[in-house]
Amino acid sequence: MSRILIADDEGSMRALVARAIAMDGHETVTAQDGAEALEILIREDGAFDLLLTDIQMPIMDGIALALSAARDFPELTILLMTGFADQRERASNLNAIVHDIVTKPFSVADIRTAVADALSAKKGQREGPRV
Repeated sequence: MSRILIADDEGSMRALVARAIAMDGHETVTAQDGAEALEILIREDGAFDLLLTDIQMPIMDGIALALSAARDFPELTILLMTGFADQRERASNLNAIVHDIVTKPFSVADIRTAVADALSAKKGQREGPRV
């Protein structure tokens, strides 16, 4: 299956998302903020299929993380999460690098669907157009 890096400063949210995604057989790695997530990405040379990050976090927020990840690992699919309308608006100009923004609160089914959609879009890009 896929390898997914989850960055969220709320421990309970990280655990919930990791458990939900693992239900579909994906391997998850978690980080408590954007800086830690970026360190993991660099250390593992971007060896993830998806970055799933909260927008509002201390030290390095999800938007700064997304910008750095997209610059250094352009093949990485990025999915943002937020519970704040103003943060969602801040991220709205990132369409070129972010697959989607998932609004909190969400159900386990919602996050599983969002991850599946992001991963299938990535797979479609890799395969190229069907003739």
